[in-house]
Amino acid sequence: MYESILFPTDGTDHSATVADHAVDIAETRNASLHVLSVVDDRAFLVLDDDRVEGVRADLEENALEAADRAATHATDHGIETETAIQTGNPAECILEYADAHGIDLVVMGTSGDDYENNVVGSVSQRVVRSASVPVLTIGPDA
Repeated sequence: MYESILFPTDGTDHSATVADHAVDIAETRNASLHVLSVVDDRAFLVLDDDRVEGVRADLEENALEAADRAATHATDHGIETETAIQTGNPAECILEYADAHGIDLVVMGTSGDDYENNVVGSVSQRVVRSASVPVLTIGPDA
């Protein structure tokens, strides 16, 4: 049923727990794992022009490190892994990546905010609402 799993990571401490779930499912299903980290370019909107490049470089480095950690964890378990770094709106990038790469399942973390009352809407909420494939969300207390 699941041959290709997407694990979007932001590199937070909680993402390591989510990675454990993604790796377990991939290992159990003999599936490949795609690790995606997105540099949220909306952060640049409030910066002075002279600071954008420095912040962009820092965010790209963090994204690369987050993807590499997750990919190493997966390959240590013998899972075929592909990594990608993108820049843009995280929810949109995740949804587009899933569609473009034939993803069967998205495994991602949630921040633990009240799902029903979050006025702005988290990345995971947007992905759950709009994904064309199942999305497994892992809360911070999992």
